Amino acid sequence: MNKKGNVFFGVIVGIVIFIFGILFIPFLADDIDTTRTDLDCTNTSITGGTMMTCLVVDLTIVYLIWFFVSIALGFIVGANT
Repeated sequence: MNKKGNVFFGVIVGIVIFIFGILFIPFLADDIDTTRTDLDCTNTSITGGTMMTCLVVDLTIVYLIWFFVSIALGFIVGANT
């Protein structure tokens, strides 16, 4: 394949991975809400360990978005080399 074909292929694969990742997130959102309810994250008198667990659970979606963006950018940049 020539260089233009590699770039085009990398961009398409990167976009597809990003879209699949974003479409996957709503399936986890319900579980995250359930976990926050079960941990009673809105209570101010919970222990430090439970507070940290609530923070990690809250950051799960952010980490997933960052992961899928990184993978997509990796395919796009990798196609240029």
